[in-house]
Amino acid sequence: MNNEKFTFTSRARSFRYALKGLKTMITNEHNFRIHTFATIVVIIAGILLKVSFAEWIILILTIAFVMVVEILNTAVEYLCDYLTDKYDERIGTIKDIAAAAVLVSAIGAAAVGVLIFGRRIIELL
Repeated sequence: MNNEKFTFTSRARSFRYALKGLKTMITNEHNFRIHTFATIVVIIAGILLKVSFAEWIILILTIAFVMVVEILNTAVEYLCDYLTDKYDERIGTIKDIAAAAVLVSAIGAAAVGVLIFGRRIIELL
């Protein structure tokens, strides 16, 4: 356990590291940019289709969940690539499982989107 005393300077430094990681995700990870684009589309759709306060809460939590899973998947991939640059079936399985987590979260997010936006979109047509 870290016995370092709390300081605002150390917290600010910690925050900078997190922002550096977010910048890495945005600049280097194509799938994260796709999720970011989808987030922008969902926000615009939510505004235009006037989703309720409760629906905004669900959308925000769903977006955050998908983004967090994508970030963790990328961290697993980076760690695996750091551990070995040679093909290892076990490392491949670990990466596949982490990618499956992203897929499951994205499917869940799509389902939430259909439930929240589907009726409204059908009513517009």
